[in-house]
Amino acid sequence: MVNKEKIEQAVRLLLEGIGEDCDREGLKETPGRVARMYEEIFAGMDQSAGEHLSKTFTAENNEMIVEKDISFYSTCEHHLMPFYGKVHIAYIPDGKVVGISKLARTVEVFARRLQIQEKMTAQIADAIMEDLQPKGVIVMAQAEHMCMTMRGVKKPGSQTVTMVARGLFKENENMRNMFLNLVDR
Repeated sequence: MVNKEKIEQAVRLLLEGIGEDCDREGLKETPGRVARMYEEIFAGMDQSAGEHLSKTFTAENNEMIVEKDISFYSTCEHHLMPFYGKVHIAYIPDGKVVGISKLARTVEVFARRLQIQEKMTAQIADAIMEDLQPKGVIVMAQAEHMCMTMRGVKKPGSQTVTMVARGLFKENENMRNMFLNLVDR
């Protein structure tokens, strides 16, 4: 649970630390705005992916299901700067499927936490394996990290790609290649 009062205090200290006047017109309400923003962008801290993946439907189809280009915004735990991009998910059901919006909601649960992209990618895959119990799942995340584009090395447009495979996707190279071909289309 986000503690808005502590965030507001911290923002005031930060503003003072960089030499700003917290009482000037443009900054008077900034601590409150930042606290509300953090409540929204870190909402995944209090959520479980199981909330979204528990509603399933019986399915005869046990072929690959792909949901690609799921946009996300997250925050890097190392610099507290945003990273954003797209997640692509495929799974092979074992008698049950989940509504397609639930995959996007699962991405949101993990994206709305302080973390690193590598961990987020694995958490999405593991949640789907645990809650949906498919024969296999594969998750790919592609993201631009503001800590690389606006500070440090300053390389805008660079993409970090992470991929995690579980079950049949881990065991079968052809399945992984089929997924990669579908994502590239």
